[in-house]
Amino acid sequence: MSTASSFVTPHHIVYGEGALAIAADRLAHVGTRALIVTDSVMVTLGNLARVTDVLDSVGITYHVYDEVNSESIDHMVERGVELFAEQSCDFMVALGGGSPIDTMKAIAMCSASGAPIASFMGKPYAGPVCPMVAIPTTAGTGSEATQFTIITDTANDVKMLIAGTPLIPELAIVDPVFTLTAPASVTAATGIDALCHAIESFTSRKAQPLSRTFSLSAAKRIFANLVTCVTEPGNVEARTQMSIAATEAGIAFNNSSVTIIHGMSRPIGALFHVPHGLSNAMLMEACFDFALDGAYPQFAEVARYCGLSSAEGDEQAARDLMAAIHELLAAVGIPTLAEFGVGRDEFLAAIDKMAADAEASGSPANTIKPVTQADMRAIYEKIYA
Repeated sequence: MSTASSFVTPHHIVYGEGALAIAADRLAHVGTRALIVTDSVMVTLGNLARVTDVLDSVGITYHVYDEVNSESIDHMVERGVELFAEQSCDFMVALGGGSPIDTMKAIAMCSASGAPIASFMGKPYAGPVCPMVAIPTTAGTGSEATQFTIITDTANDVKMLIAGTPLIPELAIVDPVFTLTAPASVTAATGIDALCHAIESFTSRKAQPLSRTFSLSAAKRIFANLVTCVTEPGNVEARTQMSIAATEAGIAFNNSSVTIIHGMSRPIGALFHVPHGLSNAMLMEACFDFALDGAYPQFAEVARYCGLSSAEGDEQAARDLMAAIHELLAAVGIPTLAEFGVGRDEFLAAIDKMAADAEASGSPANTIKPVTQADMRAIYEKIYA
């Protein structure tokens, strides 16, 4: 039996302080007219100007689509497809967190294929895309390094997970300067999202030796630097380490998939509009508490690599990891569902749908411990206890 594995990454990653300027010449080879997919906050903060200045310097023209002001939905994609054609663009640049990058991927897919976004639900995508450049402004989603896009189908209140290697951006520019403007709450939620990617990918049924290397490195950087990023937002070194970690974690789960947290998180986002990283953080302890006894050695290895446990027994080391996660979540101030404003009765009434949608996403099945809808219903009840 073959032990060979496939491993995919972006064609090129430019990272570290000053990465945007260094990437200017490479941008000039991607295309001549860009559709910049971003949000209005990036315009206000001046981050868009940083990008357009570089595009101007290499003679690239552009049109700005700055209406991705919430998590990605199908209507945003449809508008982007219209603009890409109307403005005669030949490539795209996404500037922002996961939503602009995911929206860019979906626009690239729909523009090149001519098919509507809903038609790709549940199918691996292997068709054409328009060239893409991803510039993340948060250290979290890792979307700049992945083959996934998550778009909400507004007619059915379902987050569509669409995957395919063509959706990996051609160029990822990971410059920590963009993360300096992220508020503490965003820094915390996106950082925990990256930690979920790191640990879920390491404890996935689909984990492989190379993906595990990226998973462990990402987890160690996050435990060492996330609190500093939240409490000292101008600390460029900590921001740099978190930016690297988010990309590493993205590369890891791009090749080994996520597990129960992400499967259960997407329905919360679709129905209650909780930002993706935040819903992951709200679920993290309950989901890993459930999964722990199915993968003590894997959780233990994360704990030891990150310097969180010296226990010889795997069960104790795994529980030391959970204690460290509990402390980290408290230190960065993750709110509860109730504190976020989700009503208890409304949430409990949606549990059956959420558990069914989570199972349908496929992610929970990657958990080493078998997961049923009944298990997930119990976890949903637990997090609103």
